Amino acid sequence: MHNREPLAVANLADAAAHHAGTTQLVLAAVLGVALIVGLITWLKLHPFLALAVGAITVGLIAKLGAADTVASFVKGFGSTMGSVGILIGFGAMFGKLLADSGGADQVVDTLVTRAGPRALPWVMGLVGAIIGLPMFFEIGVVLLMPVILLVATRSRLPLLAVAIPALAGLSAMHGLVPPHPGPLVAVSALKADLGLTLGFGVLVAIPTVILAGPLFGKLAARWVNVPVPELFSATETSGERTEGSGNSLDASGEPAADAERGPRPSFAATLATILLPVVLMLGSAVFDVVSPKSGSEVKKLLDVLGTPVVALGIALLVGMLVLGRGGRMTRNALADTMNSALPPIAGILLIVGAGGGFKQVLVDTGIAGTIADAIRDSSLPVLLLAWFVAALIRVATGSATVATVTASGILAPVAAGLSNSHVSLMVLAIGSGSLFLSHVNDAGFWLVKEYLRLDVVQTLKSWSVMECVISLAGLAGVLALSAVV
Repeated sequence: MHNREPLAVANLADAAAHHAGTTQLVLAAVLGVALIVGLITWLKLHPFLALAVGAITVGLIAKLGAADTVASFVKGFGSTMGSVGILIGFGAMFGKLLADSGGADQVVDTLVTRAGPRALPWVMGLVGAIIGLPMFFEIGVVLLMPVILLVATRSRLPLLAVAIPALAGLSAMHGLVPPHPGPLVAVSALKADLGLTLGFGVLVAIPTVILAGPLFGKLAARWVNVPVPELFSATETSGERTEGSGNSLDASGEPAADAERGPRPSFAATLATILLPVVLMLGSAVFDVVSPKSGSEVKKLLDVLGTPVVALGIALLVGMLVLGRGGRMTRNALADTMNSALPPIAGILLIVGAGGGFKQVLVDTGIAGTIADAIRDSSLPVLLLAWFVAALIRVATGSATVATVTASGILAPVAAGLSNSHVSLMVLAIGSGSLFLSHVNDAGFWLVKEYLRLDVVQTLKSWSVMECVISLAGLAGVLALSAVV
């Protein structure tokens, strides 16, 4: 396998390793990660600043030198933004378009309206997965919570029997399935095959959502039997939604648009637009399996269309046309949607970029290589170690994003020695670990708690356990696939 690091970077790492012994490199790594965790959890510093300070500290302790450490961090930041930052921007704009056009509501209402009470928990899991594919978790929660409360009220099902499946679908997409930004960060850092990772991610996500969603939801509803809170008004949710949705069908079988919401794109058009980037990215991988030695123009075209930036860009442009027209959005409304989608993700972009900078410092100091050697010599499976590293950082910092970018940086040299299939599985192991045990230091914990009107103990018994089930089921799926691929 070819060397994936530029020669200059390799020389820099060798020089740093020469000046700092193995013990000092390990000490630098431990102190750096501990500092990041402490700054985030104790001083409540923004993860972007914590990662930057931690990276500089690691470089100085490892004797990389102040100037080279800064240069390494900036290089890693820029490289990560070039590969992932554009994707996060496209994804945020697509998600906002999906919400503002009414397309997300259309998907939810169509599926929920046609389901009976017994099927509703399963449908809510499917709704969460579909909506969660292009959206950040927090946006998906805000979008779906009014629907969850409305469905629970009308169906008279226990609140958590409806809420847990939808949240499980959202969360599983967040950690396991590209083109969600979380897995794409790890795909970029580990140089994984995107199509393979996407295929494996779907295979792992389906049983994971079933187990953590409808099945665990029944148990959670017994553990935490709480009344359904009063439905949120429009001002308490997104500012654009009303309570009454999904209770009538038009002549074509689609949920009818009400006067307050206005027209919406059709269910078929919305679903096709959501799945378009997935189909484009899978196309190249499927063609490789069918014609692995083909160098045709079709293969070249599919490779270009399957590039994440191109696939998401096409989906966004198609969405502006299809969803915008279906929702009768004016040019000014589309412009407002695109503009308002970007400010909320500024913090996420900086965290991801700083994580890339931290990863580059680990590589250039020689720390990543030292850790890789230690992992290779360990008797524990590499995929289990990848899960454990991500889970440890997740529990300590409360951030799935920080866990993903940090664990990916630490494990990048290990991935260089693995087969393509196992690199993709490592992405999923890290993604699964990044979801483990959401608790009081996670913003998602408080978001779910407040929306469902739970106390802390009830949230731990329902939401936190659900996240653990997703994480462990994801790990089990990854280990099972590793035995056969």
